[in-house]
Formats: sequence, structure tokens, C-alpha cells
Amino acid sequence: MNFDIKKPNIGNTDRIIRAGVAVLLILGAIRGGSWVAGVIGAVLLATAYFRFCPAYAATDFSTNKDTAPDLK
Repeated sequence: MNFDIKKPNIGNTDRIIRAGVAVLLILGAIRGGSWVAGVIGAVLLATAYFRFCPAYAATDFSTNKDTAPDLK
């Protein structure tokens, strides 16, 4: 388990997908949807911004090509 926030574990594609889903969830919550969706959207947006996911760190998973383990 590596909780080093200075070491990003979210890659660019993952980051774009998270940000897009987050915006949709937040807009849905603003338009009268569930506040839970808004909170989930805010968390996704924060993880996309900081490029660090605590759930990924807890499982030693990374979609960032710079820090992903070498599978040679």
C-alpha cells in the first residue's frame, strides 16, 4: 500500500474519463438529481485533478504509464 500523493497513479485516459463522468454527475445533481451523485462527481473530479486515487493506491494499481510496473 503506497499512499504517496506526490506520485500520480491515474493516467491521462483515466483522468479524462473521470472528469467527464464527474461533470455529468454534478450537472445531474444540480438539475434535481440525487445529492449523492453530486458528491460522487466531486470525488471523481478531485481525483482527476490531483491524478491520485486512494483506492488505486490501496490495491497497488496504476493506470499511469510512468509509474505502472514493467511487465516485461
